[in-house]
Amino acid sequence: MLFGLRFDFRNPDASGTTMAERYTAALDMTEWADRLGCVSIAVSEHHGSPDGYLPSPIPMLAAMAARTTNVRFLVAALIAPFHDPLRLAEDMVVLDNLSKGRVDLIVAGGYVHEEFAMFDVPMNERPQRVTETVTTLRAAFSGEPFEYRSRTVHVTPPPFRPGGPSILLGGSSEPAARRAARIADGFIPSVPEVWDFYRDEVQKRGRPDPGPSPIGETRVVALAEDPETGWEQMAPFFLHETNAYGAWQAQDDVSSPYRSVADVDALRASGQYRVLTPGQYVEELRASPFPFAQLHPLCGGMPPELAWSSLRLFEREVRPAFE
Repeated sequence: MLFGLRFDFRNPDASGTTMAERYTAALDMTEWADRLGCVSIAVSEHHGSPDGYLPSPIPMLAAMAARTTNVRFLVAALIAPFHDPLRLAEDMVVLDNLSKGRVDLIVAGGYVHEEFAMFDVPMNERPQRVTETVTTLRAAFSGEPFEYRSRTVHVTPPPFRPGGPSILLGGSSEPAARRAARIADGFIPSVPEVWDFYRDEVQKRGRPDPGPSPIGETRVVALAEDPETGWEQMAPFFLHETNAYGAWQAQDDVSSPYRSVADVDALRASGQYRVLTPGQYVEELRASPFPFAQLHPLCGGMPPELAWSSLRLFEREVRPAFE
């Protein structure tokens, strides 16, 4: 059994924590996870969110890299239209060196209207900005001079890993999937339904079939000795997450695993968020052909002490069952 963590750093008022406390908790959890053999930690990016959603994933990963030795990191996803491609390339090669080659990158076009207004970027420029960002990063990661906007530039220092971080694309549409096949190292769809467009485009270009979608349904599992009490404590934070995402994605009816719901009862009925005993989770993982535990400990602004209670149960009662 393998496991990973993800963080987005939502911190609504109901959490009762400062952002500094939440950042510290995540760094402690990252060090804990690395010690236990965690294979991946992902952080995300959004801007101007009232709940403090992480706007700067690169410095956060730099801090995490300094606290760890083995775990790999993923920016999932970096919103290309809001970054200067050359400065982004410089920041990424520094991060690649700090982490000794343990970082990969998902590039996405973004979808939240308020963010594009904040940066004064027209939303119809997303495809070309994504393409320029990927092209620039790939050239910069070569360590050699390259042509950029009609001039020759050279991003230094070179990356630690030859060729630099992997560059994947994210997205939830057919154009995003086909663009990934043309310009990126891979594709991580927001929803599995668009994977077949990527698969088709890859094969049209004479490359091997990448196989079935690498993602399934997005679900959050937390652990508690008493799931009823755990649900009562955690559900408000689960509800905040799904409704915050749902409000963003309703702007353009974006394909997404998240939808706004009326209350915690409706959320529980959806099955997207669950609180299980360690024993129930062990049974579920054992039934999977490739058991992988994806943990989202600070989900929706979960207070750190409540998040730690779930992680400690995972450490004591779930992980040992697979040793």
